Amino acid sequence: MKKAILALEDGRTFDCHCFTGSGEAGGEAVFNTSMTGYQEVLTDPSYRGQVVTMTYPLIGNYGVNLEDVESDRIQVAAFVVREYQHFHSNHRSTGSLSDYLKTQGVIGIDGLDTRALTLHLRNSGAMRVFISTEDIDPLSCVEKARQVPSMAGQDLASVVSTRLPYRWMNNEILPIDRTEYLDPAMALTSKIWKHRGGLRSVVALDFGIKTNILRCLEQCRCEVIVVPAATTADTIRAMAPDGIFLSNGPGDPEPVDYAVQTVRSLLGFRPIFGICLGIQILGLAMGGKTYKLKFGHRGANQPVKNLKTGRIEITSQNHGFAVDIATLSTDDVEITHVNLNDKTLEGFRHRTLPVFAVQYHPEASPGPQDAQYLFNEFTQLIDG
Repeated sequence: MKKAILALEDGRTFDCHCFTGSGEAGGEAVFNTSMTGYQEVLTDPSYRGQVVTMTYPLIGNYGVNLEDVESDRIQVAAFVVREYQHFHSNHRSTGSLSDYLKTQGVIGIDGLDTRALTLHLRNSGAMRVFISTEDIDPLSCVEKARQVPSMAGQDLASVVSTRLPYRWMNNEILPIDRTEYLDPAMALTSKIWKHRGGLRSVVALDFGIKTNILRCLEQCRCEVIVVPAATTADTIRAMAPDGIFLSNGPGDPEPVDYAVQTVRSLLGFRPIFGICLGIQILGLAMGGKTYKLKFGHRGANQPVKNLKTGRIEITSQNHGFAVDIATLSTDDVEITHVNLNDKTLEGFRHRTLPVFAVQYHPEASPGPQDAQYLFNEFTQLIDG
């Protein structure tokens, strides 16, 4: 393995090795506390532009396969582990993690103290990072880390969103025939719905949607059409769906102002369910404000309290921004879930409109399934 260096913008550096050959990468350094599910992490669009450190020490032992992907490509800027396992073994495996990263030009490094790196990020906050096998001079690499663009202020949802609407059916992406468009701007009519077997029609606004979200919606007897993040409220009204879903996605919600305006215009039109970036966009649409967390929530073991039932749910999360509870109007909004680690907002619903959202991932992948009931709550809201 080739010698490499990881340099943070605050001057901290870590010597390491590259298990994917050679290369350079920059992004925002974050950590994930999941013990398994690294392939889902790699392909989750919410990680776009981030250098992800896995806190679990041994990674790569079960290889990769063609099924455990959450999008059509690896989304992370680089992958950091304590010890890479070269000899994978699993009956579902179709290849090694190293080869998987190599084929998509993503650098993977190991041989550094990921505990020290994680503690540093917890204490100092998520920050810009630069990794290189070519330039291993600490001072030079620190300077390059400081030149990496900040995640704050970037509209990353438009980068990962689909360019064309598509139908999700039987675990497949099916392009929508161009004859079903009203015009080249891709305004759609209610004719696009197949209305198979009384399924509920749902428009999913794609800010970086994960594949397992679509599976969960389909399992709840929803006919789903996924549309680009910039789709207008008029277009969605013309589609006349039974419900609207706001997906997860990467980065700062405030630059996604076009989606905020769209969602604000759709309040009261149809039932709305938002997750992750979706709750942040919904919060902004309802007059709230968002802020950047110190080091974010990323992992499959985040404890969340359901204020309605009193139950504690262990949840899968991946976000660096949050809605400020204090900025939401208590006349309009009821807080439904809070994070037990830092008391941040994890869920709310509108008091009079059929609108609710959570900050975490009820579809998991990876993670526990404590929160999958929320998809049923969405369909019940549609039916009601």
